[in-house]
Amino acid sequence: MDKKLNVSTVVGALLIGAGIFFLGLFIKGGIDNMAYRDREVTVRGLAEREVPANRVTWPITYSVAGNDLTAVYNQVTSNNNAIVKFLTANGIDKEEITIAPPDTYNATTNQYRSSNIDFKYSLNNTITVTSSKVDKVRALIDKSADLLKDGIPVSNGYIDYEYTALNDIKPEMIAEATKNAREAADRFAADSGSKVGKMKTANQGQFSIESQSSSVPFIKKVRVVSTIVYYLED
Repeated sequence: MDKKLNVSTVVGALLIGAGIFFLGLFIKGGIDNMAYRDREVTVRGLAEREVPANRVTWPITYSVAGNDLTAVYNQVTSNNNAIVKFLTANGIDKEEITIAPPDTYNATTNQYRSSNIDFKYSLNNTITVTSSKVDKVRALIDKSADLLKDGIPVSNGYIDYEYTALNDIKPEMIAEATKNAREAADRFAADSGSKVGKMKTANQGQFSIESQSSSVPFIKKVRVVSTIVYYLED
């Protein structure tokens, strides 16, 4: 009976000892983990690319004035036909051309008009080209002065260049930004005598698309900054 009691006592002691040992390991691991998680570094990775615009919107505007509204309207129709012919003859599809209704101004209805008016009616009109043929449109913009020879007093409104293929370069740029962020973390860790551990959080950031400069609005700069937090280890 005493022998069995002794065995039970020894086994119990061993189990208690093992429990205390593993409990100590868990506590130490928890403390180490807390200390480990308190050490972190926040870094930013930048990725930039210059890309050519792949879409252009070109408004062509002009005005016609006169005292006979029908005659003025007929002149607008004639001008529109001439502009469309100029565009299609130089490689622009009709589907890429939009003709807006003319904006009519009647000087006689203006209560603040001068007592002497040269023309009763003025019609302002806009023909807009929206195309992916950016280089072709740019060449036509330089050539649009030829319309003056036909007596059409055209002027160019704000020409808008866009880059619409962001999804094609997004994955590579995100990977580049992440790589640059990791390199920054590695440099910081080396300087502080540590090493980079697991990633804690990551924020991709917003993509921005801007013109490289006002002189070359058809060249776009795509930019993204990723913000990543890494744990640091000894």
